[in-house]
This record gives sequence, structure tokens and C-alpha cells, in this order.
Amino acid sequence: MIDLVWLIPLLPLVGFLINGIGRNVLPKAVIATIASLAVIAPFAISLSIFLNFNSVNPQIVTLFDWIKVGSLDIPFAFQIDQLSILMLLIITGIGSLIHIYSAGYMKLDKGFGKFFSYLNLFIFFMLLLVMGSNYVIMFIGWEGVGLCSYLLIGFWYTNGAYADAAKKAFIMNRIGDLGFLLAVFLIIHAFGSVSFVEIFPKTMTIESNGVLITLITMLLFIAATGKSAQLPLFTWLPDAMAGPTPVSALIHAATMVTAGVYMIVRSNILFALAPITMEIVAIIGLATAFIAALIALTQTDIKKVLAYSTVSQLGYMFLGLGVGAFTGAFFHVITHAFFKALLFLGAGSVIHAMSEEQDMRKMGGLKKLLPVTFFTMLIGTIAIAGLPPFAGFFSKDEILAHVYQHNKLMWAIGVIGALFTAFYMFRMMFLTFWGSFRGTEEQKHHLHESPASMTFPLIILAILSIVGGFIGIPHALGGHHWLNEYLTPIYAFSKDLIPVLTLDHSTEFMLIGISVVGVIISIIYAYVRYVSGKHIPLDDTEERPALTRLSYNKFYFDEIYAAIIQKPLDLLSGFLYKIIDKSGIDAIVNGLGKGSLEAGKTLRLLQSGNVGFYIFAMVIGVIAVLIYSFIHI
Repeated sequence: MIDLVWLIPLLPLVGFLINGIGRNVLPKAVIATIASLAVIAPFAISLSIFLNFNSVNPQIVTLFDWIKVGSLDIPFAFQIDQLSILMLLIITGIGSLIHIYSAGYMKLDKGFGKFFSYLNLFIFFMLLLVMGSNYVIMFIGWEGVGLCSYLLIGFWYTNGAYADAAKKAFIMNRIGDLGFLLAVFLIIHAFGSVSFVEIFPKTMTIESNGVLITLITMLLFIAATGKSAQLPLFTWLPDAMAGPTPVSALIHAATMVTAGVYMIVRSNILFALAPITMEIVAIIGLATAFIAALIALTQTDIKKVLAYSTVSQLGYMFLGLGVGAFTGAFFHVITHAFFKALLFLGAGSVIHAMSEEQDMRKMGGLKKLLPVTFFTMLIGTIAIAGLPPFAGFFSKDEILAHVYQHNKLMWAIGVIGALFTAFYMFRMMFLTFWGSFRGTEEQKHHLHESPASMTFPLIILAILSIVGGFIGIPHALGGHHWLNEYLTPIYAFSKDLIPVLTLDHSTEFMLIGISVVGVIISIIYAYVRYVSGKHIPLDDTEERPALTRLSYNKFYFDEIYAAIIQKPLDLLSGFLYKIIDKSGIDAIVNGLGKGSLEAGKTLRLLQSGNVGFYIFAMVIGVIAVLIYSFIHI
């Protein structure tokens, strides 16, 4: 099946072209079928490759020679190995479920065909990103998913705020993309190649902690910071909730935002040679996880809670990467794809039932009316909270175990962030599904469970959220950690540089116990406050306590960025426009034009039509020439 690997990205591209061209002609059922099959078929191929792939070395499938400049040779080729295969399964598997879900969610939207064509295009670029055998093809996919993110976030572009959110995502991602581009140039300078199979063996001669390798990895990390929404480039992701809910599930939970994690895991040997960069990655990841969790504690928009939850979970992934837990971080990518896609699609089901209402203060009592949505979202919430034996428990605890071994203070902050996660997620569940209904009578009359096309993906994702963690059961709990063994070939060059987890089983049990007990206490506190105490978050018109106000207003990050970046740039732009452009350049250009007009008005008076005057002027001219010649003899 590896010979058919080229079909995996081609089919979504074909789906994009067919639905894009026929978006106003083809019936909606046909559009949804084409788009879904364009992702389901690649999933089937990817699954077949996964089941039959047993090579220790990566398999390179070269489609054609592409760029040759001097000694630099960049083929258009795909690399199939354990890491890319797992990413293919996530992208096409979760993508298939989201396409099926979208058929029901978007059925009344006028842009139905355009929406599915954009989804297919996104899948195409994401597949290029993870299949590319070199950094240049990865960069094409990297830029492509940024473009599709812009198109999908601003899908309802007639709403000015949504269009602004799309522009914000696009611009902030460009900052990271510049870092990626500069890193590629430095990689070419350092290794003379951009292909992974050529670069990674050459790292054996690179000095650890050298200036060049540190600079390369820092630039790659800046790229990951933009794409995976880490401090300080994280504010675009919560605003990206402006897009349709399936977009939030696909792009901003399961695939695109994890591209930065994938890129660092793929480049593990480069980062292992740069301990300074690794420490910065860990610190930024921890800060992102903690601050995003603090913000999520007070949000009232159900999608905003999930958005900041995504930012926080990405922070945990980068924390894991920074302490050398590459497998643990990627493990969390997998489990997060399951339960966060589930939670976003579940939130979409709630919003669909609530006539597009997203404010949790206007919900309540929905568990009996939306039983499938409630039960599946409860599973997703338990999974992200980190209770055993659900998926999130295994991946998050593996990261925290590595962090504990690396730095006890960082572990303590990470655990507190995990407790916040349990609290704000169950706060969301209690406000949405428990108590009495707080919406309007019209909304209450409209309440109903979503159609099968929307609930079927929820059920599948719920099952995966339950069993997904079993691929990484630690030795302390009697497992053999299949995922770690499967990914071993990926660390062929860095295995001696990556720290190994050496905690004894009693310490691991202690860490697990602290985490689980803390999570249970957080859930009980949320229940007491929002169910027993029937507490409803304050209305926007009411005054909040100082700390609550800081959290609710997202610590004023957007306002700070506006004050220190946007406003100075606006002032500089105004100065350049008014003084340099308008009073300078425009004045010169317009002055030349006006001078020519005035000169023309004066000189045209000489064209009188009087022959005598012309003879007189000619004589004067001849005399002037003679005098000039006489003077210069």
C-alpha cells in the first residue's frame, strides 16, 4: 500500500477542486459525500499502511525532482515512518468524523459547498505538512493550513468581528512563519540539505549547545509558538472560535495547532542538541498552560472555555517537549485530538440545539433533552480532567512525571494547572447540563437532540476518549507503553541525549495519587459551587472582584498588545502618511505636475499664429546662438 501513498493528499485536493467548482451546482448531499469520501479513502489507505508497516528505517517516496540549485537538491518526496503514519491516522480519522458531522451542522448554510471545499483543502495541506520528507514541503503545508485557517475562521465574513478574527490569526501566524523560513535558510547553511534523512545523520558531528544549532531551534520554536498558540502568540486562537464549530474541532483542536508539536518531535535530534532552547520551550509551555487555565476559569462562552482549554493543553505538550518527554507530548497530541474534538463537536451540538446561543449563563438543564450530547461530552470532560482510566489521564501524567524528574517547582505549577483544568471543565458541564433551563421560551421550544450525522461522530470520539490512553500504559501500572516502543525508530539519533524516566514505581504512584485526588477535589468543589450552590457567573454589567475581572478580561493581553504594538504602529503609519507620503512624496509628484501645467499655460501664449512674431523670434534666436558661439571661441 505504500505505493499508493501519493493518493492520500491527492484525494482531498480533488475533493476541493470538484466541490469548489461545483459549489453552486451540485446538490448538498453530493457535495457532502464527495468531501467525506475524499478523507475517508485516505484514512483507509493510512490504516492499511499502519497495519503493514514494519520498517525501522523511514521509507522515502519520491514523486519527482523539484528544486536543484548547485549542490542543493530538494525532491518532492514523502517520508513514511512511525511518526508520519500516526499523524496520518489522526488527520484523516478525526477529519472523516468532522466531515460527517459537518453535513448535519452546516446543512442550512448558504455556503455549504464552499465550506466543504475549504475543509478538503485544509486536509490536503495538513497531509503535506506531515508527509513531507524535508522542511520545504513541510513549510508548504505549514503555510497552506495557515491560509485555510484564515478562510475558515472568516467563513462568515459578513460579520466584521469574524473577519477581524481571521485577519488576526493570519497575521500572528506570519510572525511564526518568518521564524520557520529563517530556520530553513540556516539549516541549508549548516547541513547543505533540507531532507530529514540527510540532516539528522549529520548532527552526530554537531557540538551540543552550539550557537548555530541553538539559533536554528529557537527559530523553529518561534514558528511553533505561532502555529500552536503559545505565549506570546496565543491570542489568535480564542478569537478563532468565530468560525463554524466543526472548524474549531478540526483546525483548532485536533490538527493544525498540533503542527508545532509534530515539527519539534520530528526535529527531536536538533532540539536535543540545544538544551538552552529546550529549557525555554519548557518555561513557555508551562506559562502558557497555567495562564490559559486561569483565563478559562471565568469564561462564559462555551466555545471560549474550550479554546483556552486548547491553549492550556498545548502548553502541557510544549512543557513535555521542553523536558525531553517527546513521546509523552506526542501521546497527549493523540489523546487531546480525541477528547477535544469530541468536546468541540459536543459544544456545537449544544449551540445547534440552543439556536446558536453560546453563553452558558443562558443554558442549564440540558442533560435530559440532549442525552447523547450530554453523555459523550461528560466522557470527554472526564478524559481531559485526567481521571483514570480515560485517555487524558495517561498522557498528562506521563508529561508531569517527566517534569517532576526535571524540576519539582515546574511540576507543582503543572499540577495546579491540571486542577484548574478539572474545575473549569466541570464548571462548563454543570452550567450547561445541570440545574434549570435559563434561556428563553423560544429556545426551550427549539431544544432537541442533534441528528444522527452529528451524534455518530460524538459516540466514536467518546469511545476513543475512553480507550485511547491504553496505547501508553506505563510500566508502573503493569503496561509496556506500546506508543513508546512504536516511536523508538524516530529517536535513532537522539536516544542518548533524551533523558530517560528513572522514577521508581512508588514515586510514580505518589504523583498519580496527588494528581487524581486533586482532580476529584476540584470536581467536588465545582459541583458544590455550581450545582448545590446554584451559582451563576455574573452578568457583564455587574462589577467583578479584581482577580476575577483580570481572568474574565484575559489579563488584558489584547489591550496590552494594542497599546505597545498596534497604537505605536498606527501613529507611525499616520506620520508616514501625513508627513512623508502626503506632504513629501505626494507634494513633489503633484508639484511637478502642477509646474508642468503652469509652464504649459505660459508657454502656449507664444503660439500666437502671427507670422511676423515668429520671424522676429527666429532672428532673436539666431542672434543668441551667434553671441553664444562668439563668447566660447
